[in-house]
Amino acid sequence: MVKYFLGQSVLRSSWDQVFAAFWQRYPNPYSKHVLTEDIVHREVTPDQKLLSRRLLTKTNRMPRWAERLFPANVAHSVYILEDTIVDPQNQTMTTFTWNINHVRLMVVEERCVYRVNSDNSGWTEIRREAWVSSSLFGVSRAVQEFGLARFKSNVTKTMKGFEYILAKLQGEAPPKTLVETAKEAKEKAKETALAATEKAKDLASKAATKKQQQQQQFV
Repeated sequence: MVKYFLGQSVLRSSWDQVFAAFWQRYPNPYSKHVLTEDIVHREVTPDQKLLSRRLLTKTNRMPRWAERLFPANVAHSVYILEDTIVDPQNQTMTTFTWNINHVRLMVVEERCVYRVNSDNSGWTEIRREAWVSSSLFGVSRAVQEFGLARFKSNVTKTMKGFEYILAKLQGEAPPKTLVETAKEAKEKAKETALAATEKAKDLASKAATKKQQQQQQFV
């Protein structure tokens, strides 16, 4: 049994912009789990299509129940191959990715097609498919459920990272991450608390001065 995922996403940037951003996605604040990226092969075919293969190294923490199934010395890094076919004439980019280690635990295969949005030629739509499988006897269903949930979470991070890089390339202020937003809120709260403290001290000082003046009038 294989878990299947199908999703549609839209980036509010042209296909050319998305194509350029695709190769510059890492690093970004949402891709801290991506450790390395290396180009293994690249060529232009006679019909002017660009073929690329990259090796990505990612780290994904296993759930505790999965860690018990593997020796402590087993690497937690995941090696992923990414094949890309770019057709500039038809403005499509197709990617295939799959992990080449930890295949006994889980295999996640993904296929994405980037093309010009049918409703707005200045936008890019992404059709994303994924297949999650496991050959672990007795727990394969649980592994697949976990893998599918993590994949969906990673898709959200991928889109946020894409938008972040697109904003930078277009000279716009990148959208703030949750960490940055929380940090700003914390700093603002500190400033508000400090201002309130100073105001309270000032009011207390004025009240004390007024009381002292009143006492002096009765002396």
